[in-house]
Amino acid sequence: MAASLGSVSSLPPSLPTDVAASSFSRSPMSPPQVSVCFKPLYARALVSVKATSFNPTSEGVSENLVQKNGMDLKPSGPSALEMLKTSAADRYTKEMSSIIVIGLNIHTAPVEIREKLAIPETQWPQVIRELCALNHIEEAAVLSTCNRMEIYVVALSQHRGVKEVTEWMSKQSGVPISELCKHRFLLYNKDVTQHLFEVAAGLDSLVLGEGQILAQVKQVVKVGQGVAGFDRKISGLFKQAISVGKRVRTETNISSGSVSVSSAAVELALMKLSESSYANARVLVIGAGKMGKLVIKHLVAKGCKRIVIVNRNEEKVKAISQELTDVDIVYRPLSDMQESAAEVDVVFTCTASESPLFSKDNVQMLPPVGPAMRRRLFIDISVPRNVEPCVSDLETAELYNVDDLEEVVAANKEDRLQKAMEAQEIIFEELNKFEAWKDSLETVPTIKNFRAYVEGIRSSEFEKCMSKMGSDISKKHKEAIYDLSKTIVKKLLHGPMQHLRCDGNDDRSLSEVLENMRALNRMFDLETEVLLLEEKIRVKMERSQK
Repeated sequence: MAASLGSVSSLPPSLPTDVAASSFSRSPMSPPQVSVCFKPLYARALVSVKATSFNPTSEGVSENLVQKNGMDLKPSGPSALEMLKTSAADRYTKEMSSIIVIGLNIHTAPVEIREKLAIPETQWPQVIRELCALNHIEEAAVLSTCNRMEIYVVALSQHRGVKEVTEWMSKQSGVPISELCKHRFLLYNKDVTQHLFEVAAGLDSLVLGEGQILAQVKQVVKVGQGVAGFDRKISGLFKQAISVGKRVRTETNISSGSVSVSSAAVELALMKLSESSYANARVLVIGAGKMGKLVIKHLVAKGCKRIVIVNRNEEKVKAISQELTDVDIVYRPLSDMQESAAEVDVVFTCTASESPLFSKDNVQMLPPVGPAMRRRLFIDISVPRNVEPCVSDLETAELYNVDDLEEVVAANKEDRLQKAMEAQEIIFEELNKFEAWKDSLETVPTIKNFRAYVEGIRSSEFEKCMSKMGSDISKKHKEAIYDLSKTIVKKLLHGPMQHLRCDGNDDRSLSEVLENMRALNRMFDLETEVLLLEEKIRVKMERSQK
């Protein structure tokens, strides 16, 4: 597939902008690390917009774009969207939409920064709508986990889109823009695709090949379905990433023998136990969600015989106890959390609470642990954190969070690194296939407009023919002539349509397809670029009303 696609890197680079792109530099023989570098921003050729198309008094822009139901949609000040709609065309050049990811993850930002930007899953739809209400954002998606918070957008302008999303992130989190810029990473277009494919495949995780991230990518698609703004490009990107993640795990077995964040947490606690065994340890798990259930399973696998679970409701705990019949599972409500912590040696916290469950004062009030332990052990794998960091100042407590798991993720690393190299080959192949699909979308407006243009001629000529033949023509003959006109049009369109597609199934390059598109636009005066931009404006204005 790779040989049949015109390389995106062969496109002319855009002029330098005020936005620097950051990317991950990964060596196949070393764990994922981050290096920040300046990169050229790749963009499609800039296309000038015809001056007459944006004259506010001309027919190029419908009055419905300015007013609807008697309401004046124009803001009080000249917003970027209003300027784009009404200003003289010679002040603007058309910039093709870009896919951008703006994020912070375990490689670039400490947990105390990540937790401030964490977005609960229940808020993802609202965040998508808020992002798409920004002037230069067309589509959006959120991927927020304990190790990362990444926002994916399709932007009309790269630097304006980055500016708007960064300002939104700062406003929502309270983190100053200057601080965000120290820890964020920015990727564009093909680099975004490669990054998300690596994320879904488990190559960008703290633990190479960990499986939970694929489920989290699937959840992005599930939550985004039907949400305005989770549209064709972004949804297509995430759906393809899911396919890549499945294929990598099937063909490389990268997940076999690896540890997840939850199992690493259980391993870390085991390393800190004085007897290096869960046989006699008293254990409390707070939270029975996906992460909590995984922690419980790994505890059982390591020989833990009794586990106290604190959760909001008992249903999930009952389901877990029915599945794990070889261990004594005790349910306690949230109101008994402090009392339950007083009776155990090890506390795992893995809830979605946005405020700490344990403060320094709470922990200081707990009685001493049993004779087998020097200090009570807290393993906090939640983001935002469930245990206040100052708990580690106490002589009676020992606290670890998700950023402290490095010492246990070295297990089976060499084997997984070899499988990661195999996974990169799959990602490269899938990357080219996705880029071919995405690039083919550029010609969709031309295809639609050319079909409409030809269909308009066919319909007009058919009606003229019918009027000349009079009313004596039978229904059968009329249908035969109609079918003939449709067949002629279909056969005439076949050749041009084939030359406007770039789906990786032939030797046609992207540059050739785009040249065919421009030639068709010129020959038939389709003005696709103008119509496409007007459509984007219309969509933005409709969303602003909702």
